[in-house]
Amino acid sequence: MMPNVLKSTMMSVLVPTLMMIVPVALRAQSAAAAAQGQAQVQAQTPQARIDAAMNAAAKANVPPELVKSKVAEGEAKRVPPERIAAAVEARVTSLVRASQTMKRGDVEAQSAGELAVAADALDAGVGESALIRVTREAPAERRTVAIAVLADLVRLGNTSERALTRVSGAVSSSAALANLRAEVASQLTAGGLSSTLDATGAIRVP
Repeated sequence: MMPNVLKSTMMSVLVPTLMMIVPVALRAQSAAAAAQGQAQVQAQTPQARIDAAMNAAAKANVPPELVKSKVAEGEAKRVPPERIAAAVEARVTSLVRASQTMKRGDVEAQSAGELAVAADALDAGVGESALIRVTREAPAERRTVAIAVLADLVRLGNTSERALTRVSGAVSSSAALANLRAEVASQLTAGGLSSTLDATGAIRVP
């Protein structure tokens, strides 16, 4: 039988060694899996990626025209197919997130344009709770504009809370909301930016 002292010595050498080897092996496996996943994405044709994105949008009840318009615009601008696919995937992710956010708040976009602007708002950094509140507070006929102005205020550097306060104070009146929109548009123009409503539908190429 092996003396206890010898056993203890071997264990003191083997255990630390194994503790170093196992994390390295796990990291190697994770890296290999990530590389394989990336390779599978790259192996897909741009059209296959677009089709997959459209299927994901359909499952989330996202209006198909919001996805098709991205493809059409990209093709009109002669954007490479790979970049169109990437832009469509990113847009579908944003649209699905917007749809899910509104449903969690027990509200629903009343039009494709409203959902598109809601997605733009979240992409701009508007908090989900702020988006839900303005959607609930704004009358149906002013909701899309209210969400767009909320997004633009955040783009100008306001916090979601500050932007929400300003929009909430204007949504009860068409004139007040129009004035706030004009003020925000002027600030955007001064900074070389376009408003969210003007940009909605423009393809975003990574």
